Amino acid sequence: MNPTSNYLTLAGREIHYMEWGSGNRETVIAWHGLARTGRDMDELAGHLSAHGYRVICPDTLGRGLSQWSPLPLQEYCLAFYARLAAELFGQLKIERAHWVGTSMGGAIGTVCASGLFQPQLKARIRSLVLNDNAPELAAAAINRIRAYAGNPPAFETVRELEAFFRQAYKPYGWLSDAQWRRLTETSTRRLPNGRVTPHYDPAMVQQFEHHPDDYLIWDHYEQVDIPVLLLRGVESDLVLPETAAKMQTCGPGRRGQLQAIEVPDCGHAPALNVPAQLDAVLDFIRRAA
Repeated sequence: MNPTSNYLTLAGREIHYMEWGSGNRETVIAWHGLARTGRDMDELAGHLSAHGYRVICPDTLGRGLSQWSPLPLQEYCLAFYARLAAELFGQLKIERAHWVGTSMGGAIGTVCASGLFQPQLKARIRSLVLNDNAPELAAAAINRIRAYAGNPPAFETVRELEAFFRQAYKPYGWLSDAQWRRLTETSTRRLPNGRVTPHYDPAMVQQFEHHPDDYLIWDHYEQVDIPVLLLRGVESDLVLPETAAKMQTCGPGRRGQLQAIEVPDCGHAPALNVPAQLDAVLDFIRRAA
Protein backbone atom coordinates (compact mmCIF):
# COMPACT_ATOMS: atom_id res chain seq x y z
CA MET A 1 0.00 0.00 0.00
CA ASN A 2 1.51 3.27 -1.07
CA PRO A 3 1.47 5.96 1.65
CA THR A 4 0.37 9.52 1.06
CA SER A 5 2.02 12.70 2.30
CA ASN A 6 -0.37 15.19 3.93
CA TYR A 7 -0.49 18.49 5.84
CA LEU A 8 -2.91 19.87 8.42
CA THR A 9 -3.06 23.07 10.43
CA LEU A 10 -3.18 22.02 14.08
CA ALA A 11 -3.22 24.60 16.90
CA GLY A 12 -2.24 27.16 14.28
CA ARG A 13 0.83 25.21 13.12
CA GLU A 14 1.37 23.28 9.90
CA ILE A 15 1.91 19.61 10.72
CA HIS A 16 3.00 16.98 8.22
CA TYR A 17 1.95 13.34 8.42
CA MET A 18 2.17 10.19 6.35
CA GLU A 19 -0.93 8.04 5.98
CA TRP A 20 -0.85 4.33 5.17
CA GLY A 21 -3.86 2.14 4.40
CA SER A 22 -6.30 5.03 4.12
CA GLY A 23 -9.26 2.77 3.35
CA ASN A 24 -8.77 0.49 6.34
CA ARG A 25 -11.24 0.58 9.21
CA GLU A 26 -9.12 0.63 12.38
CA THR A 27 -6.58 3.39 12.98
CA VAL A 28 -3.12 3.36 14.55
CA ILE A 29 -1.24 6.52 15.48
CA ALA A 30 2.52 5.89 15.20
CA TRP A 31 4.54 8.71 16.78
CA HIS A 32 8.31 9.03 16.54
CA GLY A 33 11.04 9.95 19.03
CA LEU A 34 12.55 13.23 20.16
CA ALA A 35 14.92 14.15 17.30
CA ARG A 36 13.37 11.94 14.65
CA THR A 37 10.58 12.06 12.07
CA GLY A 38 7.47 10.10 11.23
CA ARG A 39 9.35 8.28 8.47
CA ASP A 40 10.99 6.16 11.18
CA MET A 41 7.67 4.34 11.27
CA ASP A 42 7.71 3.26 7.61
CA GLU A 43 8.34 -0.44 8.28
CA LEU A 44 5.79 -0.58 11.07
CA ALA A 45 3.20 1.34 9.08
CA GLY A 46 3.71 -0.87 6.05
CA HIS A 47 3.36 -3.99 8.18
CA LEU A 48 0.23 -2.81 9.99
CA SER A 49 -1.45 -1.44 6.87
CA ALA A 50 -0.86 -4.76 5.11
CA HIS A 51 -2.83 -6.38 7.95
CA GLY A 52 -5.82 -4.07 7.66
CA TYR A 53 -4.93 -0.96 9.69
CA ARG A 54 -4.92 2.68 8.73
CA VAL A 55 -1.68 4.19 10.11
CA ILE A 56 -1.05 7.90 10.75
CA CYS A 57 2.61 8.91 11.24
CA PRO A 58 2.98 12.61 12.17
CA ASP A 59 6.12 14.71 12.17
CA THR A 60 6.08 16.46 15.53
CA LEU A 61 6.20 20.26 15.57
CA GLY A 62 9.79 21.27 14.80
CA ARG A 63 10.71 17.97 13.16
CA GLY A 64 10.81 16.71 9.60
CA LEU A 65 8.43 18.58 7.32
CA SER A 66 6.32 20.09 10.10
CA GLN A 67 6.57 23.79 10.90
CA TRP A 68 9.09 24.95 13.48
CA SER A 69 7.50 26.61 16.48
CA PRO A 70 7.68 30.42 16.65
CA LEU A 71 7.14 30.04 20.43
CA PRO A 72 9.60 27.29 21.39
CA LEU A 73 9.48 27.87 25.14
CA GLN A 74 5.71 27.42 25.24
CA GLU A 75 5.18 24.84 22.50
CA TYR A 76 8.01 22.32 22.70
CA CYS A 77 6.44 20.40 25.57
CA LEU A 78 4.15 17.42 26.14
CA ALA A 79 1.07 19.53 26.90
CA PHE A 80 1.25 21.25 23.50
CA TYR A 81 2.02 17.99 21.70
CA ALA A 82 -1.11 16.54 23.30
CA ARG A 83 -3.08 19.51 21.96
CA LEU A 84 -1.72 18.77 18.48
CA ALA A 85 -2.79 15.14 18.88
CA ALA A 86 -6.29 16.13 19.99
CA GLU A 87 -6.73 18.35 16.95
CA LEU A 88 -5.30 15.61 14.73
CA PHE A 89 -7.98 13.21 16.00
CA GLY A 90 -10.63 15.85 15.42
CA GLN A 91 -9.66 16.91 11.91
CA LEU A 92 -9.15 13.34 10.71
CA LYS A 93 -12.41 12.29 12.39
CA ILE A 94 -10.70 9.51 14.32
CA GLU A 95 -13.16 8.14 16.85
CA ARG A 96 -10.77 5.63 18.41
CA ALA A 97 -7.20 4.59 17.68
CA HIS A 98 -4.37 2.45 18.92
CA TRP A 99 -1.17 4.37 19.74
CA VAL A 100 2.42 3.26 19.11
CA GLY A 101 5.05 5.68 20.38
CA THR A 102 8.84 5.52 20.33
CA SER A 103 10.53 7.39 23.18
CA MET A 104 8.96 10.89 23.15
CA GLY A 105 6.11 9.50 21.05
CA GLY A 106 5.35 7.08 23.88
CA ALA A 107 5.29 9.91 26.40
CA ILE A 108 2.88 11.85 24.19
CA GLY A 109 0.70 8.75 23.99
CA THR A 110 0.76 8.36 27.77
CA VAL A 111 -0.35 11.94 28.47
CA CYS A 112 -3.04 11.65 25.80
CA ALA A 113 -4.35 8.34 27.15
CA SER A 114 -4.42 9.70 30.69
CA GLY A 115 -6.84 12.48 29.74
CA LEU A 116 -5.20 14.93 32.14
CA PHE A 117 -4.17 17.35 29.37
CA GLN A 118 -6.88 16.57 26.80
CA PRO A 119 -9.82 14.87 28.56
CA GLN A 120 -11.57 14.09 25.27
CA LEU A 121 -8.74 11.76 24.25
CA LYS A 122 -8.93 9.38 27.22
CA ALA A 123 -11.77 7.32 25.76
CA ARG A 124 -10.42 7.53 22.20
CA ILE A 125 -7.13 5.67 22.69
CA ARG A 126 -7.70 1.91 22.66
CA SER A 127 -4.21 0.65 23.46
CA LEU A 128 -0.72 2.03 23.99
CA VAL A 129 2.66 0.71 22.87
CA LEU A 130 5.61 2.31 24.66
CA ASN A 131 8.72 1.67 22.59
CA ASP A 132 11.51 2.19 25.13
CA ASN A 133 9.61 4.84 27.05
CA ALA A 134 8.49 4.98 30.67
CA PRO A 135 6.93 7.47 33.09
CA GLU A 136 10.44 8.22 34.40
CA LEU A 137 13.62 8.42 32.35
CA ALA A 138 17.24 8.03 33.43
CA ALA A 139 18.91 11.41 33.91
CA ALA A 140 22.23 10.27 32.43
CA ALA A 141 20.53 9.19 29.21
CA ILE A 142 18.58 12.44 28.97
CA ASN A 143 21.86 14.35 29.28
CA ARG A 144 23.38 12.20 26.54
CA ILE A 145 20.44 12.90 24.22
CA ARG A 146 20.49 16.62 25.01
CA ALA A 147 24.20 16.78 24.19
CA TYR A 148 23.85 15.51 20.63
CA ALA A 149 20.34 16.76 19.86
CA GLY A 150 20.91 20.29 21.13
CA ASN A 151 24.03 20.77 19.01
CA PRO A 152 23.36 18.93 15.76
CA PRO A 153 26.47 18.50 13.63
CA ALA A 154 26.76 19.65 10.04
CA PHE A 155 28.65 17.89 7.27
CA GLU A 156 29.75 18.58 3.72
CA THR A 157 28.14 15.43 2.35
CA VAL A 158 25.09 13.27 2.99
CA ARG A 159 27.32 10.20 3.29
CA GLU A 160 29.15 11.83 6.19
CA LEU A 161 25.82 12.52 7.85
CA GLU A 162 24.81 8.90 7.31
CA ALA A 163 28.00 7.77 9.05
CA PHE A 164 27.08 10.01 11.99
CA PHE A 165 23.56 8.58 12.15
CA ARG A 166 24.90 5.02 12.04
CA GLN A 167 27.01 5.75 15.10
CA ALA A 168 24.48 7.89 17.02
CA TYR A 169 21.64 5.42 16.44
CA LYS A 170 23.62 2.21 16.78
CA PRO A 171 21.41 1.27 19.80
CA TYR A 172 18.46 0.99 17.38
CA GLY A 173 19.73 -2.48 16.54
CA TRP A 174 20.06 -3.97 13.07
CA LEU A 175 19.14 -1.86 10.04
CA SER A 176 19.84 -2.81 6.45
CA ASP A 177 22.01 -0.52 4.33
CA ALA A 178 18.88 0.59 2.49
CA GLN A 179 17.15 1.43 5.79
CA TRP A 180 20.14 3.48 6.98
CA ARG A 181 20.12 5.34 3.68
CA ARG A 182 16.39 6.07 3.93
CA LEU A 183 16.72 7.12 7.59
CA THR A 184 19.42 9.57 6.51
CA GLU A 185 17.62 10.96 3.48
CA THR A 186 14.39 11.49 5.43
CA SER A 187 16.28 13.16 8.29
CA THR A 188 18.42 15.64 6.36
CA ARG A 189 18.12 19.35 5.67
CA ARG A 190 20.62 21.59 3.92
CA LEU A 191 21.86 24.73 5.64
CA PRO A 192 22.33 28.11 3.89
CA ASN A 193 26.06 27.36 3.61
CA GLY A 194 25.31 24.13 1.76
CA ARG A 195 26.22 21.73 4.56
CA VAL A 196 23.74 19.06 5.70
CA THR A 197 22.38 18.56 9.20
CA PRO A 198 19.60 16.59 10.94
CA HIS A 199 16.09 17.71 10.00
CA TYR A 200 14.80 19.29 13.22
CA ASP A 201 14.73 22.55 15.15
CA PRO A 202 17.57 22.47 17.72
CA ALA A 203 15.40 24.66 19.98
CA MET A 204 13.19 21.64 20.69
CA VAL A 205 15.67 20.52 23.38
CA GLN A 206 14.74 23.61 25.38
CA GLN A 207 11.92 21.38 26.62
CA PHE A 208 14.39 19.90 29.09
CA GLU A 209 15.42 23.33 30.40
CA HIS A 210 12.05 25.07 30.59
CA HIS A 211 9.94 21.99 31.39
CA PRO A 212 12.45 19.97 33.44
CA ASP A 213 9.87 17.51 34.81
CA ASP A 214 7.99 17.09 31.53
CA TYR A 215 8.93 13.41 31.28
CA LEU A 216 8.21 12.60 34.93
CA ILE A 217 4.65 11.46 34.27
CA TRP A 218 3.74 8.83 36.85
CA ASP A 219 0.53 10.79 37.54
CA HIS A 220 -0.47 10.38 33.88
CA TYR A 221 0.55 6.71 33.81
CA GLU A 222 -1.60 6.05 36.87
CA GLN A 223 -4.66 7.26 34.93
CA VAL A 224 -4.02 5.07 31.88
CA ASP A 225 -6.72 2.38 31.89
CA ILE A 226 -6.12 0.49 28.64
CA PRO A 227 -3.82 -2.34 27.54
CA VAL A 228 -0.17 -1.23 27.45
CA LEU A 229 2.82 -2.92 25.82
CA LEU A 230 6.30 -1.92 26.97
CA LEU A 231 9.08 -2.76 24.52
CA ARG A 232 12.34 -2.19 26.36
CA GLY A 233 15.70 -2.47 24.65
CA VAL A 234 17.76 -4.86 26.76
CA GLU A 235 20.68 -2.42 26.65
CA SER A 236 18.56 0.74 27.09
CA ASP A 237 20.11 3.47 29.21
CA LEU A 238 16.89 5.50 29.17
CA VAL A 239 14.38 3.01 30.63
CA LEU A 240 16.14 1.33 33.53
CA PRO A 241 15.15 -2.17 34.70
CA GLU A 242 13.98 -0.83 38.05
CA THR A 243 11.69 1.66 36.28
CA ALA A 244 10.18 -1.11 34.16
CA ALA A 245 9.62 -3.11 37.35
CA LYS A 246 7.90 -0.14 39.01
CA MET A 247 5.56 0.14 36.02
CA GLN A 248 4.23 -3.31 36.91
CA THR A 249 3.08 -2.01 40.31
CA CYS A 250 1.34 1.20 39.16
CA GLY A 251 -1.59 2.14 36.96
CA PRO A 252 -2.12 -0.38 34.14
CA GLY A 253 0.55 -2.65 35.63
CA ARG A 254 -1.32 -2.91 38.91
CA ARG A 255 -4.54 -3.56 37.00
CA GLY A 256 -3.00 -6.40 34.98
CA GLN A 257 -3.05 -4.40 31.73
CA LEU A 258 0.72 -4.15 31.16
CA GLN A 259 2.73 -6.54 29.03
CA ALA A 260 6.51 -6.07 28.98
CA ILE A 261 8.91 -7.45 26.38
CA GLU A 262 12.70 -7.17 26.57
CA VAL A 263 14.01 -6.59 23.03
CA PRO A 264 17.41 -8.24 22.47
CA ASP A 265 20.35 -6.60 20.70
CA CYS A 266 18.88 -3.09 21.15
CA GLY A 267 19.34 -0.12 23.41
CA HIS A 268 17.37 3.09 23.00
CA ALA A 269 15.27 2.52 21.04
CA PRO A 270 14.31 -0.55 18.98
CA ALA A 271 13.84 0.52 15.36
CA LEU A 272 10.57 -1.43 14.88
CA ASN A 273 11.91 -2.72 11.59
CA VAL A 274 12.47 -6.47 12.01
CA PRO A 275 9.86 -9.26 12.05
CA ALA A 276 10.03 -10.04 15.77
CA GLN A 277 9.35 -6.42 16.73
CA LEU A 278 6.74 -5.83 14.04
CA ASP A 279 4.84 -9.00 14.94
CA ALA A 280 4.94 -8.18 18.66
CA VAL A 281 3.23 -4.85 18.00
CA LEU A 282 0.71 -6.36 15.58
CA ASP A 283 -0.19 -9.22 17.94
CA PHE A 284 -0.64 -6.81 20.86
CA ILE A 285 -2.91 -4.48 18.87
CA ARG A 286 -4.98 -7.39 17.63
CA ARG A 287 -5.51 -8.65 21.19
CA ALA A 288 -6.37 -5.15 22.38
CA ALA A 289 -9.00 -4.58 19.69
